[in-house]
Amino acid sequence: MIVRRAIKAYAVVAGGGAIEMELSRHLRKYLRSISGKEQLVVNAYSKALEVIPRTLADNSGLDSTEIVNKLRQKHSVGKVEEGMWYGVDVLNERVGNCYEQYIWEPEAVRINVLVAATEAACTILSVDETVKNPSSEQDQNEARRMAALQGKQPQMGRGIRGKGGR
Repeated sequence: MIVRRAIKAYAVVAGGGAIEMELSRHLRKYLRSISGKEQLVVNAYSKALEVIPRTLADNSGLDSTEIVNKLRQKHSVGKVEEGMWYGVDVLNERVGNCYEQYIWEPEAVRINVLVAATEAACTILSVDETVKNPSSEQDQNEARRMAALQGKQPQMGRGIRGKGGR
């Protein structure tokens, strides 16, 4: 399936987490130009991208912290073209130029993975925003305050008929 997509698309990118590290580098550079909550979100996304090479290193028995640090160094030093293809070379147990070593992935697959992951994160955040409705929290706090004023204990847990209730 992946070979078919690579042949159809005529475009491949380096594997081994090279693309994720390069995107993370670009996002960290972009961080310097923004401030506020947006900066926190972009920084978190940048760190999340580095999970791919970290997981590759962990799963292959390598020191993931050392590998990610070497990748950051390779992607930030020199010309962009020199370091952009460096990723985790599992077979040789080192950081290497994945493009020259024929460790490739179809471009379309990488794009789809990044889009799907971003959409999933946005969905989770929108659900989290719905759950943390400030007016609902305010109503609950008001009910607790009123119960305390009347000398009643607020109802918590599963209630009378739930598990453990008598």
